[in-house]
Amino acid sequence: MRETSVSEPRRAAGWAACCLLLPLCALPALALDGIVLNGTTRRPQAGVEITLVQPGAKGMNQLGTATSGGDGKFKIDAIIPPGPGLIQASHSGVTYNQIITPGMPLNGVEVKVFDATKAAGIAKAAEHLILIEPTSEKIKISETFVFLNETTTTFNDPARGSARFFIPAASVDSARVVISAPGGMPITRPAIKTGDKNIYKADYPLKPGETRIDLTYAAPAGQKFAGKLPASDFSTHIVTPGSVKLTGDGIEMAGQEPQTQANIYNVTGLDYNLLIEGTGQLRTESAASPEEDTGQPKPAFVPARIDAVKWWIMGLTFSILALIGAMLYRRGVA
Repeated sequence: MRETSVSEPRRAAGWAACCLLLPLCALPALALDGIVLNGTTRRPQAGVEITLVQPGAKGMNQLGTATSGGDGKFKIDAIIPPGPGLIQASHSGVTYNQIITPGMPLNGVEVKVFDATKAAGIAKAAEHLILIEPTSEKIKISETFVFLNETTTTFNDPARGSARFFIPAASVDSARVVISAPGGMPITRPAIKTGDKNIYKADYPLKPGETRIDLTYAAPAGQKFAGKLPASDFSTHIVTPGSVKLTGDGIEMAGQEPQTQANIYNVTGLDYNLLIEGTGQLRTESAASPEEDTGQPKPAFVPARIDAVKWWIMGLTFSILALIGAMLYRRGVA
């Protein structure tokens, strides 16, 4: 009988390990390539930093980087795991995101960027809506700013910010800002203090298209609420549930939305002092709370362009906002 040397089992184990590793070694280093186009100049854009990232359990995983050449072309050699990815392109101080879905071609990808400016008038405030929902425990405030940028240039002014808003001193800790950029997922941004008392700003570039900024906070329960508008270059409307009536300085009754019976008020000045009568919410009992994950697809709230005041549209808009406001925060990607 032949004796088995000690080295043979080790050799066999080594071959087995090699066989297990072969499939991993055979994974190709896939290449993502494409071209960066400048939507302002309508030409290929050189010098744009491209980063390929993918969401993971611990946040965004960077898979590779590249810089577009003189012809606007770029290439990233990286092993791309299954699942969605994200192309981030940085140009003129602004980051542009483009989602890569599973099965999407990775060759000849077009990434669009725009030049940026601080010039006023590039993006216009189309509407400002304030939803007030008093309860026995607190007053819930939900504000929506809609900005339209119909140019081919991004507005970016970090010092001034894209939107300014009033937050009572007692409500700062509960304030949250969610921004929905054109073609992007809602993302959270901090409310940044300005030099004016109780006035905060959202610092986010207003890209070509429509950008929505949602602000929510809670004020102490009570029959009085006061607020102010940092600017008068947009129309502001306050909405309450049908069971809640407002009186006071700086507002006037405009009507009632037929379907939800929501009350609509015009804000007539930069300051308003309200006397609140009643309690109620436009949120339904079936709306998921921030801690509840139903596992169901989340609805998307996209306000229509408001060229004229149509009260029934506004009331319905606020009903949708109330239903999904909490859901948007779970979907946000910082």
